[in-house]
Formats: sequence, structure tokens, C-alpha cells
Amino acid sequence: MAIGLPSEVEVITLFVDDIASSRAFYTRVFACETIWEDKVSSVLRFGGLLVNLLDVSQASPLVEPLRVGGASAGPRVLLTIRVVDVDQVCTALREIGVDLLNGPIDRPWGRRTASFADPSGHVWEIAQAIERG
Repeated sequence: MAIGLPSEVEVITLFVDDIASSRAFYTRVFACETIWEDKVSSVLRFGGLLVNLLDVSQASPLVEPLRVGGASAGPRVLLTIRVVDVDQVCTALREIGVDLLNGPIDRPWGRRTASFADPSGHVWEIAQAIERG
């Protein structure tokens, strides 16, 4: 580890195409606390982690000289949440209108997983530990 670089992630910023639909999605799916909100951003508390939903129009200064990738480029991140029962969470997600991309699937590395995407294509995975026999 580089000297002075902490080992804890504080904020993950997701560039979103439509701030209103993204806010609605995250409120519906995660029911997390909003700690800051304006016309171009919504910062949500996920336990000890903050997720900043930032309108893609505001992203360039944060990543220059790189270019902001478009949503059509496909997924470039997978965010995983540990859960107790993947099947139960999948049922709850379907009940609120979330379409699963895949799963539930038992993976060879000892996890049962399922994935879904937010309105801008950021992929979230839910995972539970399973006993391998």
C-alpha cells in the first residue's frame, strides 16, 4: 500500500444518465438514506460507504484527461452486496419491478449470486456464501 493511502473506500461515484430515474431506482431498491441532493447529484449512505449518483454531464472534470464512457459501452463495474438469502432478495426485487440480469446461480467459488442493473447500466450483484460439497 502506498504510504498515506487509507485502506477504506469512502465514496463511490456513479455517473448516471438521468438523475431523477436513478434517485427513484436507488430509493426503491435500497431504501438508503439520502445525505445530500441537488439538481445534478444525490449522495446515499450505504452503511459506512457513500454512493454519489452524479449526472454524467458533470463527470468530465473529475476524470480528465480521460473521457467519460457512454452507457452503450457496456458494464465496466460490478458492485457486490453480501446477503443472507439470495433467493429471498431476488423475490423481493422482482416484486418491486426489478428485472434480474442473471441468477440465482451457484458459482464454483462458493457463492450463490444474482445480478441486476440500475437505469444507467451499473451492475449490482447480490451474493451469499454457500457450502461446497
